[in-house]
Parts: sequence; C-alpha cells; structure tokens
Amino acid sequence: MMREYLKARRIMRHYLLVAVVLIALPGCGDETPQLEPLSGDAVILAFGNSLTHGTGAPGEASYPSVLGQLSGRTVINAGVPGEVSAQGLKRLPDLLDQHNPDLLILCHGGNDILRKKNIADMQNNLRAMITAARERDIPVLMLAVPKFGLFPSAAPEYREVAESTGVLFIEDLVPEILRDKSLKSDTVHPNADGYGIMAGAIHRKLQAAGAL
Repeated sequence: MMREYLKARRIMRHYLLVAVVLIALPGCGDETPQLEPLSGDAVILAFGNSLTHGTGAPGEASYPSVLGQLSGRTVINAGVPGEVSAQGLKRLPDLLDQHNPDLLILCHGGNDILRKKNIADMQNNLRAMITAARERDIPVLMLAVPKFGLFPSAAPEYREVAESTGVLFIEDLVPEILRDKSLKSDTVHPNADGYGIMAGAIHRKLQAAGAL
C-alpha cells in the first residue's frame, strides 16, 4: 500500500509539473510565432548535445524519440554528448543538407556554460546555427539551457538570442525539469520521466504555433 501511495504521489507531482510548464509556455518569448503546418511525412531535426541525445535514460526515452511518437513525424536525434556550441556550429550545416528537415529544434550551449566558455561566443554560435537553418528555409524552435546550480534557472543569454532572431522559444522547460530531483538522472540530465515531460511540452508548443 505504501509503495502504491508513493507511486501515485510521484505521478501526481509529474502531472503538476507538466501543468506548470504548459502554463508558462505562452510567456516563453511572449507572443508565440506561428509556423507553417508540418505535413504528415515531415522531418524534424533535434540538434544539440547530451540533453538531446538522452543521456541518463534509455534511447527510446530520449525527448526526440518520445516527440516522434507524440507528433507522428520523423524526429532525428542529432545529439552529441559533450559537444560545445563551436563544434555544433561546424556539424550542423552538413546535417541540414543531408536530412533537409522541415523543422530544427535547437538545444545547445549547456557545455559552454559548464566549461565556462565565453558566453558571447556561445550566443554568436547559436545565432549562426539559426542563420544556417533559415538560409535553407528551415524554421527553428530553440530551448534555453539553465545555469546549473542548486536551483537551475534559464541562462538569460538565450532570451537575448531569441529576441534578436525572433525564433520560436521555450525558456523555462529544461530548468523546471532539472529543479525536480525525481525527474533527474544526475545533476544536469533528466531521467526518462523528465525527457517525457520535455517532449510533451515541446509537442504542445508546436501545436500552439500551428505546426502540429
């Protein structure tokens, strides 16, 4: 009985977190930019580092894998653990040309923050990634990464990039997840439940933007 009670309580906490995140999403970037609807055979490229790769959970529990199930679209997991934004900028153009995606989900820069790289350089790399996608007429959804610590909060530099580029933007999703110990596999990565919430919130954001 106690085990069932604790499990039910944990599930309720997760639903409450989803509700909090979804309520916050309309304010992440103020007015939600509208996207063209994605066709049923559309390809989404999820690009980033370990948060995209799904470190801390089985492969089928990564957010790109779960998002593919929720959206009914092909979602390519292009996450490389440990990668910094300068490396990502070099890697991205070939992937865009190879897969010709209909949408790019960009979640990068966390390793720059962890390794205390120059944050202005990180911002410029993110802007260059966004430009590389737009030159190919590929819309972008960007996720903010937190400043890691006891109480993770979104690094403000992501909002600056979002405001200067006008991309679809989710600011508080990853920080909200990483503030909940029950949703983490370690100090900087979600577990399977955390990635599931991440995928669900991205799915809702894309619905709000008219893409799904």
